[in-house]
Amino acid sequence: MGTGIPKRYRGVSFDRRPICDLDSSVTRPVQNYVRDIGDKLDRGRGLWLFGDVGTGKTSLAMLVSKAAQEAGRSVAIYSMPRLLADIRDTYDRDSGVLSYTSFFRRLCSVDLLHLDDLGAEHRTDWVLEQLYSIVNERWQDERAMVVTTNVADRNELREQIGSRTVSRLTEMCEAFPVFGTDLRLTAGD
Repeated sequence: MGTGIPKRYRGVSFDRRPICDLDSSVTRPVQNYVRDIGDKLDRGRGLWLFGDVGTGKTSLAMLVSKAAQEAGRSVAIYSMPRLLADIRDTYDRDSGVLSYTSFFRRLCSVDLLHLDDLGAEHRTDWVLEQLYSIVNERWQDERAMVVTTNVADRNELREQIGSRTVSRLTEMCEAFPVFGTDLRLTAGD
């Protein structure tokens, strides 16, 4: 279910680059969340990391997913394009993948759903419906999510993914800005 921790992030740590190079005002909320991971997941509390491209949002979110896995919790990690592609694959009866209903149930029942690059998807009615259905189900069942997005303006995000979805994410997740220079461009410095 999900892609698991990608190879690039398997060694992610608060003590390694790029995380150790981030300002403590950015890392502290994530450290606090990870320290209380069991309680946060039990209460359905998540994180919403937003800001510029390349600032460490995905690395921070992977720390949360990694901590949840280490705590014995179920985790599903998806970039939005991958999630939507996997949903589309459920419509192909010859693909050998789960049915839509089974896939949807699994997405909604994991302890932590990690969605990366929310708002990067092409907006269609179908995309809005899929995203709302997943977020709404998790909101109703008080299941945690960790979300990253480059869309910092909530009004712009409402335009991209819908007001109902943003409203539920706002209630479910503590939002933290992650701004700065693109760490990928300075990684070799």
